[in-house]
Amino acid sequence: MSINSAMLAGVSGLVANSSSMAAISDNIANLNTTAYKRSQVNFANIVTAQAVVGRYSAGGVQGVTRQYVSTQGLIQSATSSTDLAISGDGFFVVTEKAMGLTDADTRVFTRSGSFSPDADGYLKNDAGFYLQGWPVQDDGTFDTDPSDLTRLEPINVKNLGAAVKATSNVVVNANLNAQGTLSPDLATYAAGDMADYADDPTTVGAVAPDFEIEMNVVDSQGGTHRLTIGLIRKDPTTNPNEWHAEIYGDPSEVSATGSGMIASGTLAFTGDGKLDLANSDLFGAMGAEPTITLDASGGAAPKWDDTLGIEAQTITFNLDELTQYNSASKVKSVNPDGATVGTVVGVEVDEDGYVSAIFDNSEVRQIAKVAVATFQNPDGLAAVSGNSYRATIQSGEFTIKEPGTAGAGSISPSTLEASTVDLSSEFTGLITTQKAYSACSKIITTADQMLDELINIRR
Repeated sequence: MSINSAMLAGVSGLVANSSSMAAISDNIANLNTTAYKRSQVNFANIVTAQAVVGRYSAGGVQGVTRQYVSTQGLIQSATSSTDLAISGDGFFVVTEKAMGLTDADTRVFTRSGSFSPDADGYLKNDAGFYLQGWPVQDDGTFDTDPSDLTRLEPINVKNLGAAVKATSNVVVNANLNAQGTLSPDLATYAAGDMADYADDPTTVGAVAPDFEIEMNVVDSQGGTHRLTIGLIRKDPTTNPNEWHAEIYGDPSEVSATGSGMIASGTLAFTGDGKLDLANSDLFGAMGAEPTITLDASGGAAPKWDDTLGIEAQTITFNLDELTQYNSASKVKSVNPDGATVGTVVGVEVDEDGYVSAIFDNSEVRQIAKVAVATFQNPDGLAAVSGNSYRATIQSGEFTIKEPGTAGAGSISPSTLEASTVDLSSEFTGLITTQKAYSACSKIITTADQMLDELINIRR
């Protein structure tokens, strides 16, 4: 009967508008929820077959919920270096627990990047999910697999131990006086005499250098050692623009030929005062790269002393700013790299997703790389508690990507993605939904009155 179908249509309208009201309420409640994606109930009519020509049977309406997961929220500045947002497509991969993770544990996906270290140092967001990423390998690379979630591990930014970086490069900026007074011991000088003088000036045959360039280097265990480049100007009448040079260290730390001597030879300069490596043999053959190598403790000389128990070390000297001009010999700067033992004082994440630990010895070490999961149809994901999602048939299979590659969004450090809820639109929808709900209730009231009239016909 048409009156009965009208009443049922009104009931379906009440149900559909109730769902719409629930979605609007959820949206408004999550106005300030990080990376929340608004939902909306759209309406679709229901048509019933007409058995009798000329009569109409109301089918009513049904509510269809739609999630706008793919909508990008506004990226806003945040105060924490571990607050992250994704600019573009993709989701963070997260888990409900950090320790004891197995292949059977559920992985879900979220754009809520309000991560901070928990008591054990694992990055966890406000919903209690732990951020997953690729851990750094021993060789400093990352084993990224686009389809294997089990390659990912919870990112820990505290339990990293100490950091040491052995010196591998020294930048020297100095000038040698092209017209300096010649050493009175120049005629008797032999290789190793400057090293002997540094060890003990009273040693027979020891010769004081005209000039010294000193530097501190860090070994593989974080210890520091003093190395020196000693220089004596050669006789300009026979060897213009040339200097006797030696590199030496403390004999108690460096086991080498002579009193801690590591290398000896000639440093030559061009007529315009620039270093002429092609005619210098301090580092071996003429034109050799300016490097020295100290073998490991227990190795062959020159080496680190056996009692130190440290690894071999190659040090490259950048001598581009070593000059010979007609001015006083002077060291402007000596900048060796390397870092002694340091502990973690901060964490930073860059746009490529690299998570780096900052140590108090100025060392920066990459510890993990954030993974980004993408879907063919993000709007088809199923929402789960904690502002996160799981894959469905409608969403398609996930693909794990490195941030900023192959269509995946890049990481925006120290930012958070805002909710996509527009309060003015939600309030407008609230009004129209309330009016539609009232109208549907009026249908039921009117149909009820019509049925009463029908029943009263018998009277």
